[in-house]
Amino acid sequence: MELGFHCRTVVVSFSFFILFSTFCASSSIYSELNPIKPRHSRLLKSAVQRETPTSQLSEIWTPLENQGWKPCNELRNKPTALPEKSEGYIQVFLDGGLNQQRMGICDAVAVAKILNATLVIPYLELNPVWKDSSSFEDIFDVDHFIDVLKDDVSIVKELPEEYSWSSREYYSLAIRDTRIKAAPVHATANWYLENVLPVLQSYGIAAISPFSHRLTFDNLPMDIQHLRCKVNFQALVFVPHIRTLGDALISRLRNPQLSTEETGSNYLQEVTDADDNKNAGKFVVLHLRFDKDMAAHSACDFGGGKAEKLALAKYRQVIWQGRVLNSQFTDEELRSQGRCPMTPEEVGLLLAALGFDNSTRLYLASHKVYGGGARIATLKQLFPLMEDKKSLTLPSERAQIKGKASLLAALDYYISIHSDIFISASPGNMHNALVGHRTYLNLKTIRPNMALMGQLFLNKTMEWSEFEHAVVEGHENRQGQLRVRRPKQSIYTYPVPDCMCQA
Repeated sequence: MELGFHCRTVVVSFSFFILFSTFCASSSIYSELNPIKPRHSRLLKSAVQRETPTSQLSEIWTPLENQGWKPCNELRNKPTALPEKSEGYIQVFLDGGLNQQRMGICDAVAVAKILNATLVIPYLELNPVWKDSSSFEDIFDVDHFIDVLKDDVSIVKELPEEYSWSSREYYSLAIRDTRIKAAPVHATANWYLENVLPVLQSYGIAAISPFSHRLTFDNLPMDIQHLRCKVNFQALVFVPHIRTLGDALISRLRNPQLSTEETGSNYLQEVTDADDNKNAGKFVVLHLRFDKDMAAHSACDFGGGKAEKLALAKYRQVIWQGRVLNSQFTDEELRSQGRCPMTPEEVGLLLAALGFDNSTRLYLASHKVYGGGARIATLKQLFPLMEDKKSLTLPSERAQIKGKASLLAALDYYISIHSDIFISASPGNMHNALVGHRTYLNLKTIRPNMALMGQLFLNKTMEWSEFEHAVVEGHENRQGQLRVRRPKQSIYTYPVPDCMCQA
């Protein structure tokens, strides 16, 4: 989930007060209404006038062929019965955005299995940026979660009354013997057996916080790896009203001739499965990961002029206090290394070069884009049939999820899984989660070659034909082709071979 920033809610030390005040004032000067000139006007002009050959258009929409791998049957086979006695209760407290929490939930189930413990439905920390207090039950179908895993791990919604004292508030007030605070990043199974099991056996309960990325991806028994996959791809489904709203939006994307009212004004109403319609249209989901926090942290220049440079510089100083990623490199060096997020204009040129024409239906899965409508205008010039949550929903539908960043992200995730093609403008947690999930389902997913694109955009004299050829050639094997996970890589991004077996 993208990070954001609000002047009124950030607390800084007194030494930064004057700088912070100046930053808030100057940021308001850089309004989203300010015009942002295209950085690649020559390419843009050619892209707008492009005529995509039918053969190229047909090829880009062609689904992936069978790649010789499929979900392992072991994930669906009924496991052996649970041990009669649990060692105790495991609690985990998960921070981060939706996709970080999703991975943490999978790891929590695995740790409970390793320890023969009973897992309490994970507690989701209040998101400090979005102020989103959504709980597990608000986002995920908890009954489905427990039912799918009932033969693997014992799971309870709440602690028994004798352990009701073990709350988030209890652990925030003082050091507690039942809290595990020192779990290393990517801890091994043996670490949990040696450090957490004794706590369980002594107190009957252990609370692990922080827990993000606290279980290794390597050297675990295959049944534990399979269990993590089962949680991610089978047990974790969104609550019914998110799935139903997602189905309605997918139907509207595939059948643009139907109005919002015709597809149902009440999003809890069941909609016809769009996949049953042979004439259903196709659509691309673009995760436009271009928020202010990311733009500032990249140390790159995005062509917004002096006002934007000043706003980003002050944001970096206040929020990152000078600790900006790769700030020792020039903008040209960062771009040639693929370390700069692509702007909406640049990702639009990438899509156009790959063969998507101006009849392509594009769904934007993102929160607030830095620069707002002024920055998205160029993308819309290339792809006028562009939609997002606001354009596709009625006010009554939006009211149910308004202000709930986790539910908004869940809706985007659901639509992304059901799209014909998914592309993320820049790598990140949602990108990684969806690459893995769509790999598991053998769906086409375009992974931008960031270094190539950065180098191409640095060339200000390149003609469209040369640019188009370079883009197509550089993405031939980046459209959903399976990649086998290497040591230390995430099982959730690379599900082969842990979650999938050779057909």
